[in-house]
Amino acid sequence: MKDHPRTPLPPLPEWSDEERIARVVAFRDWLSKRRTVREFSDRPVPREIVDQAILAAGSAPSGANHQPWFFSVIDSPDARRQVREAAEAEERAFYAEKASQEWLDALAPLGTDPDKSFLEVAPVLIAVFAQKRGGPRPGDDRKNYYVAESVGIATGFLIAALHQAGLATLTHTPAPMSFLSEICGRPANEKPFLLLVAGHPAPDATVPLAALDKKPLDAIAARV
Repeated sequence: MKDHPRTPLPPLPEWSDEERIARVVAFRDWLSKRRTVREFSDRPVPREIVDQAILAAGSAPSGANHQPWFFSVIDSPDARRQVREAAEAEERAFYAEKASQEWLDALAPLGTDPDKSFLEVAPVLIAVFAQKRGGPRPGDDRKNYYVAESVGIATGFLIAALHQAGLATLTHTPAPMSFLSEICGRPANEKPFLLLVAGHPAPDATVPLAALDKKPLDAIAARV
């Protein structure tokens, strides 16, 4: 460690424990209001919001600090149409042939189906790519480490940032997603990780009650 330059850690706020608890509770309450939406408005979203949310995602921790992610913002009507057509083709095959009955039964309470019209209605689609090789600087070509974990954390940051901006989101993972590489013009060393839909919810948007069923603390955590 002595052989590499270092910088002091920026000071963290000196809050009381009570204030820390209040702040984390407020943050939890805000995040708990996030909902996956399938009914979007076509109301435009300023590009600055998307850019800043992506910068927030880019601050996530990653294996060896290689930052193995790339975010393609798909906002032109033609490109969104291409994404919808390709995604719906994969979804029709999924629901008709690929998915097991157990999987279909699990999805039933959420009311999903092959119709992905929201991909053309929502003003912003963000294709998240995972990079097999790269590095922290432009032009680097080194093996990346813990790629799925790193990109997953960054995507979580991105969703939280867009929620902070008052936007609705939906995570979409058609399989396969190779069409995203073609539409976005991404290189072979990148693999589509997830398609994030973002925008304002439609005025009459609803969410399935089943989506509100979240596990309590004692079901997701324990002290050892």
